[in-house]
Amino acid sequence: MNYETVLADMIAVARDAGALTLEHFKRFRELEIGIKGPADFVSDADKESELLIRKVLFERYPDWSFTGEEFDPVDTDNEHRWLVDPIDGTTNFINGMHYTISIALRRGNETVIGVLYNPPAEEMFWSIAGQGAFMNGERLSVSDQADIGLFNIGTGLPTPGLQLYPGAYERLDAIRAPVGAVRIVGSAANSCAYVALGRLTGYYEETGFVDTAAGILLVQEAGGVVTDWWGRGPDIYERTGTLIVANKATHAYLIEKLKHVPMKNPPLTSPFGGEVGA
Repeated sequence: MNYETVLADMIAVARDAGALTLEHFKRFRELEIGIKGPADFVSDADKESELLIRKVLFERYPDWSFTGEEFDPVDTDNEHRWLVDPIDGTTNFINGMHYTISIALRRGNETVIGVLYNPPAEEMFWSIAGQGAFMNGERLSVSDQADIGLFNIGTGLPTPGLQLYPGAYERLDAIRAPVGAVRIVGSAANSCAYVALGRLTGYYEETGFVDTAAGILLVQEAGGVVTDWWGRGPDIYERTGTLIVANKATHAYLIEKLKHVPMKNPPLTSPFGGEVGA
């Protein structure tokens, strides 16, 4: 299979979705907002973006499965599956802040292509497994920073109603004192991209795999380390979302600080809405 052709299609549809969402973004004060759950917002732009991406990808690859954030999955192919977050960082989006469009292609149990697009910044990130990570044509490499006092670490902070790991603020307090800075980017996908680019030395959060599949590939291809909070691999973090993406030094620091969080068993179901990765 020619993944270069598939990548070109993914980049093109990400740009189209970017153009569509930017029209809404320019009018962020007027957006109609729904609520999927506690502090989990959705806008008309999310739905329109996913429908556009679905339409184009199914026209080009009609037999491949599709899992998105806004609609039920389509399970047609056990080998290939699209993972799409049409707007990652909806809270950012509805407040006029940067957001990300995330498209990943899975083949079997592996992510083989990832595309992330930040439309307001016009930053297009992409990666093919084994071929490196890029932004707007520039090859990416994670930061080589090893001085804890200069670490720039990304995370997210849940509102109390979200059913996530308890103790988010305690974990933040545990990691923040010696490091240079902690940043909340507001998009898990964009946080991964920033690690691949070197803007962040690391990022940790409990988040959805559909949001981060493309970003994880970027970080890996840029030379970063990806595990769950206890150093375990994709068979765990793809299911639980307890994710660390970082350069080597920041990863070691975060593992040390997060290892006392009680583990919980991953769910038995696939994180994709189908059998891929099960």
